[in-house]
Amino acid sequence: MKIQQAESQARPVRRVSHRRGRSRYLFKKWAPAYLLMLPGLIYFFINNYIPMTGIVVAFKKYKVSTGIYGSPWNGLKNFEYLFATNDAFTITRNTLCYNLAFILVNMALGVLFAIFITEIKNKYAKKVYQSAVLFPFLISIIIVSYIVFGFLSVDNGMINKSILSPLGLEGVAWYTEKKYWPFILVFVNSWKEVGYSCLIYIAGITGIDDAFYEAAKIDGAGKLRQIWSITLPCLLPTIITIVLLNVGRVFYSNFGLFYQVPMNSGSLFDVTNTIDTYVYRSLMKIGNIGMASAAGFYQSIVGFFLVLFSNTVVRRISPDNALF
Repeated sequence: MKIQQAESQARPVRRVSHRRGRSRYLFKKWAPAYLLMLPGLIYFFINNYIPMTGIVVAFKKYKVSTGIYGSPWNGLKNFEYLFATNDAFTITRNTLCYNLAFILVNMALGVLFAIFITEIKNKYAKKVYQSAVLFPFLISIIIVSYIVFGFLSVDNGMINKSILSPLGLEGVAWYTEKKYWPFILVFVNSWKEVGYSCLIYIAGITGIDDAFYEAAKIDGAGKLRQIWSITLPCLLPTIITIVLLNVGRVFYSNFGLFYQVPMNSGSLFDVTNTIDTYVYRSLMKIGNIGMASAAGFYQSIVGFFLVLFSNTVVRRISPDNALF
């Protein structure tokens, strides 16, 4: 009886010592990986998490002399100018509608171009087309704005001078005509941004097992049927991931696209003014950093809840394709 009691008391000690020994073994095994990971984690913590404490600026009447934490509290007054102004509906409408259009158009074009490029058999031609699609993404938005100006300039623009004038048509004052700019901005954004998502879709298509296509050919499926029944379903998780990430930034806008490309033309404010450009112009006029911080905080919170909502919808429809 005493022997059994002694053995039962010794078992927990053995288990603890075994766990400690295994923990030490695992720590020694992964120690080099932890050391390699440490600089990145430190940078991530310093660059991404410590600055988050500055979010209190959105709720303060910021004064340079007293600093962030010494400035007096201002409550929710910094948020009032976003909602109390007459432009609140316009800037919210423009930001949402443009971003939704960008998501849909870029997704459709990205998938379409990716399918076309992967169907090219010549590997050198495939590399050329991939580079050509990605090249606009690498161009600065400032350069893009001047390229657009080269096309749309009233006096010397290519469209007015080289297309409309030889046809006997009157030139268009592009930078004062609001009705054209929703299409212009969507076109310019797609031309510049679609290359990045296109490469991601190309990588996704390349990872599809060729056995699926071979089986489809044996069953007599044509190219369109293969794309519809194999390529798109296999690419669906990638498409959903990119869309969900873009939905999180639906309340943000490409500042350069809406400020630089229209050349800050006052005649176009009704169709080019977004939350970001409105905050920038207000900041330049008023100089209130608290208001600008409040706008950024508002955009982040709305984007966060939109991602949660979109992911919930995806999880209910297709649980395997949800992010979390």
